[in-house]
Amino acid sequence: MTSPAPSLSGHLANVLLCTDPEKKRFVTREVPEVQVSFEGFVGDRHAGLMRLADVRTPWFPKGTVIRNTRQVSVVSREELAEVARTMGIPNVLASWLGANLELVGVPRLTHLPPGTRLFFPEEATLVMEGENQPCIHPGRAIEAHHPDMKGLASRFVKAAWQKRGLVGWVERPGLIRAGDEVRVMLPPPVTYSLPAAPVDAKREQVG
Repeated sequence: MTSPAPSLSGHLANVLLCTDPEKKRFVTREVPEVQVSFEGFVGDRHAGLMRLADVRTPWFPKGTVIRNTRQVSVVSREELAEVARTMGIPNVLASWLGANLELVGVPRLTHLPPGTRLFFPEEATLVMEGENQPCIHPGRAIEAHHPDMKGLASRFVKAAWQKRGLVGWVERPGLIRAGDEVRVMLPPPVTYSLPAAPVDAKREQVG
């Protein structure tokens, strides 16, 4: 008999969108709520059923059209506070990282396994694809707010390792509001190991 999947809960501190048409700009802004469709967050620049393969998907030629499993970016306020302490600055805002959702109260958010689901009160459900690995671009956004501190951009990458949050995609449309309670359902644990290699019959005879 399959045991029920473990679950926990958290609180949604902020909903954020990036509506800037300039592709190189990713900083988000806070909004009170967002309509969620199968394409992602309505109005957000990362919405879409498909995206182009890039350095994150080296198993495809760059530019190949693939399913968009990076529709939404989720971060933890507690983890961002840890990043800020490591970098020696007062805070790191979710908007500077281009995040869409900032959660509170979910321990070690970035360590949640792929397949984790986030359930919201008004039907919306998100599936987490995996860790959003840190890069230098959000670091530059942080550095822009601290012009007197050199080298923050490169320091961000190390400070945010396994604290940068997750990316995911929409499984069920609905509405997400700032202040929502969020139910987090982990996937059933799976242990996988390759079968033992067959022993060579001739080697057995020699032995």
